[in-house]
Amino acid sequence: MIENRSIPRCTVIPQLPYRDVKEATAWLCDVFGFSLRIDIGSHRAQLNVGDGAVVLTELGESAGSQEPRTPGRNASVMVRVPDIDQHHERVRQRGARVVRPPADYPYGERQYSVEDLAGYIWTFSQSIADVRPEDWGGVSGHL
Repeated sequence: MIENRSIPRCTVIPQLPYRDVKEATAWLCDVFGFSLRIDIGSHRAQLNVGDGAVVLTELGESAGSQEPRTPGRNASVMVRVPDIDQHHERVRQRGARVVRPPADYPYGERQYSVEDLAGYIWTFSQSIADVRPEDWGGVSGHL
C-alpha cells in the first residue's frame, strides 16, 4: 500500500458516531490519552490511539439506511486494502450488499462500503495518492 498522510497507517480503523465530534475529541484525548491526528471540520476527526487510530463521525444517517445513527449502535469499521477494485469484486460476487460503490475521494483514498450479515457497515479503503490534509480542507494534528 502506498502511504497517504490523509489516512492513518494502520489496517483496521474503527469509525464511531458521536453527537458532538469536537466534544468527543476533547474528552477522548483528555480521558483516554488519545491525540488528534486530523480535525475535519465539526463532522469528523481522526485520533491516534497507540500505533492504531479511530475515526469519530458525526451522528446522522448511516450509509444505506434512513435510520439515524445512535451512540453504541451503527458503528462502522474501516479496513485498508491494497486493491479496492479486486476486493469489491470478490464481495460483489459473494452477494454482499454494497451500500456505497467504489469512488475516488480528494483526500487520496478510493473507498466503498458494504453491509455485513449483522447490519454493520464496513468501509474498505485503498490509498491512491499521498495528499496533505490541508489540500482538501483538513487540519493536521500529530501525524
